Amino acid sequence: MELRERVMAGMKQAMKDKNTTRVSTLRLINAAIKDRDIAARGEGREEGVGDADVLAILGKMVKQRQESARQYEEASRFDLAEQELVEIKVIEDFLPRQLNDDEVAAAVDAAITAVEGSSIRDMGKVMGVLKEKYTGQMDFGAVGPMVKNRLS
Repeated sequence: MELRERVMAGMKQAMKDKNTTRVSTLRLINAAIKDRDIAARGEGREEGVGDADVLAILGKMVKQRQESARQYEEASRFDLAEQELVEIKVIEDFLPRQLNDDEVAAAVDAAITAVEGSSIRDMGKVMGVLKEKYTGQMDFGAVGPMVKNRLS
């Protein structure tokens, strides 16, 4: 089942279950997907966004909520931080399993080998391969320095 369809099915189920927190979070996901669809149509892609773009949207939403939760905790607003953490759990239900450190290292090595990377100039190619294969499964902010170290 396509990711977009899974989100819609999840929202319908949450409505039946009267789970208001889950419904509101899934509505936010749908709104973000529709916004990206509109932008894609403006760029000439009439079919809208695919699963890779939806995964990127979900990943961005998780990062935004993690940052918000951290700020709320620093401001001693634990109720709001808890709400953000609940939303993260709902969003993560639709993300693929995160790779562990060993799997990330193996993926980085495989990507470097695939593009025959030998210097820092190949970092963009390596990151492109990783983003194509592992969107939503790894934190590219943390992977970037790892790729840089391996190519140096």
